[in-house]
Amino acid sequence: MAESTGPEDRVFGDLLRRETQKGTLRFMTCGSVDDGKSTLLGRLLFEADALHSDQLAALHSDSGRFGTAGTDLDYSLLLDGLEAEREQKITIDVAYRTFATSRRKFVVADTPGHEQYTRNMATAASTADLAVLLVDAERGLLPQTRRHAYIAALLGIRVFVLAVNKMDRVDYAQSVFDRITADFKALAARLKVDEVRSVPVSALNGDNITRASDWTGWYSGPSLLEVLETISAERGAEGPLRLPVQRVVRPDQSFRGYAGTIAQGAVRPGDAVVVQPSGQATTVARIVTFDGDLGAARQGQAVTLALQDETDVSRGDVIAAAADPLEQADQFAVHVVWLDKAPLYPGRAYQVKIGHRTLTGQITELKHRIDVNTFDKHAARHLDCNDIAYGTLSLDRAIAFEPYATCPTLGGFILIDRFSKATVGCGMIEFALWRASTVPWQDLEITKAARATLTGQKPLVLWFTGLSGAGKSTVADAVATRLHGRGRHCYLLDGDNLRHGLNRDLGFRPEDRVENIRRVGEVAKLFVDAGLIVLVSLISPFRNERAMVREMMGTDEFVEIFVDAPLEVCEQRDPKGLYARARAGEIGNFTGIDSPYEPPETPELVLNTVDTTADALADRVLAYYDRELG
Repeated sequence: MAESTGPEDRVFGDLLRRETQKGTLRFMTCGSVDDGKSTLLGRLLFEADALHSDQLAALHSDSGRFGTAGTDLDYSLLLDGLEAEREQKITIDVAYRTFATSRRKFVVADTPGHEQYTRNMATAASTADLAVLLVDAERGLLPQTRRHAYIAALLGIRVFVLAVNKMDRVDYAQSVFDRITADFKALAARLKVDEVRSVPVSALNGDNITRASDWTGWYSGPSLLEVLETISAERGAEGPLRLPVQRVVRPDQSFRGYAGTIAQGAVRPGDAVVVQPSGQATTVARIVTFDGDLGAARQGQAVTLALQDETDVSRGDVIAAAADPLEQADQFAVHVVWLDKAPLYPGRAYQVKIGHRTLTGQITELKHRIDVNTFDKHAARHLDCNDIAYGTLSLDRAIAFEPYATCPTLGGFILIDRFSKATVGCGMIEFALWRASTVPWQDLEITKAARATLTGQKPLVLWFTGLSGAGKSTVADAVATRLHGRGRHCYLLDGDNLRHGLNRDLGFRPEDRVENIRRVGEVAKLFVDAGLIVLVSLISPFRNERAMVREMMGTDEFVEIFVDAPLEVCEQRDPKGLYARARAGEIGNFTGIDSPYEPPETPELVLNTVDTTADALADRVLAYYDRELG
């Protein structure tokens, strides 16, 4: 799964790639809050002699300041590095550690258990080979335990080590261990997990962490460390070459190379390859690294490929085996994990990052939301934080891809809020949907430019947004009347009128408002293509959707006009009695009352209807049109 990276992530990524080539096991700890993940890992590092002297000294010092184990060492402090984590006694960020025994090298990620930090757990799962799932022996499998297991399985982890922790609190009862093991194996079967190893442990006392415990004579299996040293958990099989291009390397005029990490397969000089999505065919001339040229490279290695022919390759393109190129599509069936406090609404546009390519896309349809406790499928019109769903992803252009199960790098994606730039969701492509992409565009003799020439005007959208009662329709109608009087070809799309026809099936919930704006935007785009000046009078409360419509249009074809009036003024006007009904509880999700309005941040025009007449404001709009666009 792709993720935004900073300098620390890149350093860790480089380390991860080098260690992977030496046979390192990458594993993560997960599970519900307070199940003891940090304590278990800290104890594991301590008993495996994986700590330096300064770390041991810091552990002794910090245990006295932050510890919760009395006079004993608090091993969780080895992983909880943030001050907030130590003060709150919780894990917030993912803590990465590397260590080695005589039998194996390890890269381990300690992940948070709190629901609000599920995104951090998902990030760690996307690069792990194996999951150590902790369960509190007293509490058993909790909803967050099941959620973590579900997400880990979705992200391709097929081997789990079930660590039943705090066995000391249940007197090391075998019956408790057997019951929890049976419960999880039933869950694992539904998740199609390949292998589950169960170990009874006490992270606090060290039972079965690195050596057998005297308190669990009924357990004859290996310790947790012995399981990790011997288990096989390699992810993904070798397949045809897939190298997502991260950077174009051009130190001087004599060399051009394409750098990236091989996501799948292997490559040798002379191999026939194809650059996607362009489809240009060529061969590999050299495999370049900092330490010199290689005769071959394989999955997981970071290399720079020099190609035989002059080829147009950009960041985000994929170099693939010519004999087995990637599919290309713009719509997909996907699993989605929603990670943001604000809900996901179908049709809302996000930045979508797949590999090293960032596009605009939407979850256009939610097939169902999945209950992680029962696996039941429920209808969903939106997703709340930590919901997991199955639906449809639509991108603004076709990309080369692989299903996530085949190649996580080219089948995993993250959703990024277009304004805050925060990662708000992640997902996995299951397969392509051959919908609009199977229907080629029909070339037409008469073009948009030809229609604009015939009308003698610049076609565009004048988008009036503001609260109900602000005066949008009044001003827009005055502008349309003036344009008509000038002999201009125009049309006014009024939000209220559209709800009697095109949008009569939509309500006023946020998800309905998103679809309402999308439909109006598509109609406005067609009218602009026909050569018209389109006036749209619509509350359109969300910045995201207004930006989406702007992106539908060509350069200088969208003018955002904020019709500004304070809520109290709009409520006093209340020309249709809607505010009174909303205050009485007769209308729900009413903008300004119980549904938000997001004012434009950089509109082309701001029209204040408190102190200025509609006619004067219409003249301002016409003056802007004549000056900037006419």
